[in-house]
Amino acid sequence: MTIYDISKMAGVSIATVSRVLNGNANVRPETRKKVLDVMERCGYTPNAFARGLGLNSMNTIGILCADSSDLYLAKAVYHIEQNLRLGGYRSLLCCTGYELENKKNSLSLLLNQKVDGVIMVGSNFIEEDDADNQYIRDAAQQVPVMLLNADFDYPNVYCTLCDDFKAAQEATLSLIEAGIADILYLYNSRSYSGKNKLAGYQSAFLQKDLPLSREYQQYYAGSHEDVDGICHFLDGLRRSGLSFHAVFASEDILATAAVKYARLNDLKIPEELSIIGYNNSILASCCEPELTSVDNRLEDICRQLVKTLIMTLGGNQMPQKTIFSGRLIRRGTTAPLNHEL
Repeated sequence: MTIYDISKMAGVSIATVSRVLNGNANVRPETRKKVLDVMERCGYTPNAFARGLGLNSMNTIGILCADSSDLYLAKAVYHIEQNLRLGGYRSLLCCTGYELENKKNSLSLLLNQKVDGVIMVGSNFIEEDDADNQYIRDAAQQVPVMLLNADFDYPNVYCTLCDDFKAAQEATLSLIEAGIADILYLYNSRSYSGKNKLAGYQSAFLQKDLPLSREYQQYYAGSHEDVDGICHFLDGLRRSGLSFHAVFASEDILATAAVKYARLNDLKIPEELSIIGYNNSILASCCEPELTSVDNRLEDICRQLVKTLIMTLGGNQMPQKTIFSGRLIRRGTTAPLNHEL
């Protein structure tokens, strides 16, 4: 028996059940009685939303992260934990890896610890085969599930994300409008976010009625930390006869490898090779010249995600999807804007 079952039997939303359990005054007396009668009849003992019935909440949130060595994911966990702490919540972190069974087992472990909610950091928790996402639906019938930078439509699942499609489209258009048509898109993830970035790149070419070639969409299958391997990969493309005067990379680490590739091949940046990264991480200011990168508003997204979670736990009705727009931060790896007109 879960709050999802209670909401169905009482004919109300999960948010209404949450408000009843938290003692929120914004519930009509007859609705409150209907919910409490269903819980009493079914012998329901709440876990996550127990404060309103005088029981003790754990004040603890479970966090799932696939890879804590990834700069983006590690920074996200940092911001999430900071905001949870400010909101009076502790956190339990599980680093799951990318295998589905490990994700399921880690989620089960957190739920067994009676956490008040679960935060899934990154779009890699959404599986391509929708049947494999049942573990998320099952969890959402017990506690609120928060998804960072992913989109999943189900009751009690809340998504906070950057519009990666539009951000990637605008970054690609900035290169096209600078007069560069042979733009290599370099990526290393086929996650929900990764697919949206790729689609944004493709859309920019279609919008400008330019030919879209598969050979300019290159997937790097190696480790994202293998900078030398990425350089070798780019060098192999050049030696195979592929000519490109810009690299748009789906991650800053790939873009910094492209900067190293340019240096090794005596290519002037940005005159002979323009480079754009993604995430606007600390790496953007650690290379020479500094890296133009898409700022996907990670800090803002994490702050909003935690706010949505805490308000939901407090019995407030919150939007199930919040979308932020990315911003292109221009630095030395692309020509100044006035040179591109």
